[in-house]
Amino acid sequence: MMERVRIFDTTLRDGEQSPGFSMNQEEKLQLARQLARLQVDVIEAGFPIASPGDFEGVRAVAREVRGPVIAALARTHPADVEAAARALEPAERARIHTFIATSPIHMRHKLRKEPDEVVEMAVKAVAQARRYVDDVEFSAEDATRSDWDFLVRVFSAALGAGATTLNVPDTVGYTTPEEYAALIQHLREEIPGCDRAVLSVHTHDDLGLAVANALAAVQAGARQVEGTINGIGERAGNCSLEEVVMALRTRHDRMPYDTGVETTQIYPTSRLLVALTGVEVQPNKAIVGANAFAHEAGIHQDGVLKERSTYEIMTPQSIGLARNRLVLGKHSGRHAVRARLDELGFHLAQEELERVYQRFLEVADRKKVVTDGDLAALAGDEAHPAQEQVQLVHFQVSTGTGVEPMASVRLQRGEEVLRAAASGDGPVDALYRAMDQVLGLGVELAHYQLQATGEGRDALGQVTVRLRRRSPEEARGQQAGNGGTSNGAHLGAGTDLADSEPAGREYVGHGSSTDILEASARAYLQAVNKLLADQASAASTVQAASEAV
Repeated sequence: MMERVRIFDTTLRDGEQSPGFSMNQEEKLQLARQLARLQVDVIEAGFPIASPGDFEGVRAVAREVRGPVIAALARTHPADVEAAARALEPAERARIHTFIATSPIHMRHKLRKEPDEVVEMAVKAVAQARRYVDDVEFSAEDATRSDWDFLVRVFSAALGAGATTLNVPDTVGYTTPEEYAALIQHLREEIPGCDRAVLSVHTHDDLGLAVANALAAVQAGARQVEGTINGIGERAGNCSLEEVVMALRTRHDRMPYDTGVETTQIYPTSRLLVALTGVEVQPNKAIVGANAFAHEAGIHQDGVLKERSTYEIMTPQSIGLARNRLVLGKHSGRHAVRARLDELGFHLAQEELERVYQRFLEVADRKKVVTDGDLAALAGDEAHPAQEQVQLVHFQVSTGTGVEPMASVRLQRGEEVLRAAASGDGPVDALYRAMDQVLGLGVELAHYQLQATGEGRDALGQVTVRLRRRSPEEARGQQAGNGGTSNGAHLGAGTDLADSEPAGREYVGHGSSTDILEASARAYLQAVNKLLADQASAASTVQAASEAV
């Protein structure tokens, strides 16, 4: 029987905190449910002390997701450990993951602590965590730039205080496979009673070695690998879990280890993350990239047609990428659409399916075949939309060679219909300026991405935008400088939004349509509705607090 390597997924924590990958609570829940289907061993759901939103996100995952262990991150501060414990209360199986930096660089410049103080803080945090849960992980941040003897000391102390997993992070992606393997071997030999705990590794890809380092550590005795779906994460990203899992599965001859991962859920999980964040993986990405199972060179095509294994070391079916597809068009029913969405990793409630199906029919009327990419884009738009306080009623854009682009929009909020028109540097710019005239919310476009979900002239256009909250001064300048005409009070009037939410906060919106201007408008409004939902929630909290006083 092969030895088991545990898979610890930190997409919702380390991955989600990187720029462009933030998710709201509903999106985190959707991904956490898919990670449970993927059958990872541990889901690190967040960092509860970081913000009320993070706390509630961890608590929601702990309450609603069963199967994997649910972990929460905490520094070695009593308040952090307490917050993690409270957030994890509803979990079927809970783990508190506490950490402190151990490298001379971090201890001297960041913590400003002496080594003895660091050991004492680690022991106290692990002991405190054990009062709440039986499963405690201790991490020595920046372990690969730490003194090896000091690592033995701090890990031994944490183990004595009750830690059940000892994590050796390559926090800045600095180490090499041979060096990392030697460190893991050293710790196994020098930590008294090390076999009572699981040795874990957490690698980053700053030098492009995250997966290689993780695999080397496994061969040296580590039995837990931490990483993320699609390799997302801080800076150059984390270790890509799908690559580790498939490397272990494909090369049993050199690495006789097993994971409990249901590999046929890898591709659906990857596509769900793309749909939720709007950040596509590069085409040549290992395992889940668009070209991972594509063959263009004639000699390759000839070889694969004669014998698949000539140029494929794993099957697309092994990661959940079926070659035989249901052809979906305007005559397809809800059952066929639901079946394909399930295969793609979108498990929707009935009302969510109905929204997607109605959009599907609209697209199917415009093009003969709706592709998997089209369907995933629609599901990403509609699966968990923000409550639609503002709806698009109508827009019109006029542009052409030598003509200044002009756009007019009509939006509706409740019974109120608001209209505006504006010019811009291009059709999308004119459209967004007109919408800004109506909205008056003090936001700027921080990111705009347009991509086709398939091939051909009728491909669905998918737009992702990120709107950034401006400071009150910036917002007033934007409203004064937008230009254009409006015949209704703008949406921001009387909301004091610029003063109620922190500047710099970003909101992501997605929109899909065969008309890229419609897709652009949908994406913009989805982000706006998320912003308005946050505003309403903040106002409700303030009101409740004032009533309590």
